[in-house]
Amino acid sequence: MDSSLFTADLPCKSLLQSEALLEYILRTSSYPQELELLKQLREATVKKYNFKSVLTVPIDEAQFLGMLLKVMNAKKTLEVGVFTGYSIITTALALPEDGKVVGIDPDREAYEVGVPFIKKAGVEHKIHFIEADGMSGLKHLLENGEEGTFDFIFMDADKDNYINYHDMLLKLVRVGGLIGYDNTLWFGTVALDDEAPLPEVLKRSRGPLLELNSALTADPRIESTILSIGDGITLCRRLY
Repeated sequence: MDSSLFTADLPCKSLLQSEALLEYILRTSSYPQELELLKQLREATVKKYNFKSVLTVPIDEAQFLGMLLKVMNAKKTLEVGVFTGYSIITTALALPEDGKVVGIDPDREAYEVGVPFIKKAGVEHKIHFIEADGMSGLKHLLENGEEGTFDFIFMDADKDNYINYHDMLLKLVRVGGLIGYDNTLWFGTVALDDEAPLPEVLKRSRGPLLELNSALTADPRIESTILSIGDGITLCRRLY
């Protein structure tokens, strides 16, 4: 995504309309449970990327995903769209010692920002990073016999291609496993009229996400639910 599109005019990534309530959640629950190294990674990301740091998964969402993986007893996960690695570190920490998380992202420079923190967390041996765009990376996994081997897949890459990734993700996740599509409420814009004025970065992906949301609901291969955490995450469970 073009970093020049990110400006101070973008809305808060949380869907909560009350800033006071968001602050309460963060200070009462999220911040006290956040590891110091993850806090330092957030700060390093903001320092390097300024407004583009909005690409980082929100703290409360990352903590939710970490707890979900523990409840699932997940051992092998996939993350498409890694950025500086906040969520991939959270995921790796949630997996058992012999667990594995594969990360796909074309931006190695951004990933390298997170590498010192990955090492500090002691999870370097769990993470396999593939420098590639989403489509190429997923094809690589399928061609290398990874079909049906992932317990959980977190999709946080280019929103315009989510619907094109869907069939490939269903092949990669095991039956009964979960796929999480991030940003499916897109800063709340999916509920706005088509004529509503929006920053270009939000307007461009709103249509594809609306299409995806409708397609997921109608897909008989999965059961799905949209959660209003961050700016929306849709969880899909593969049925067959």
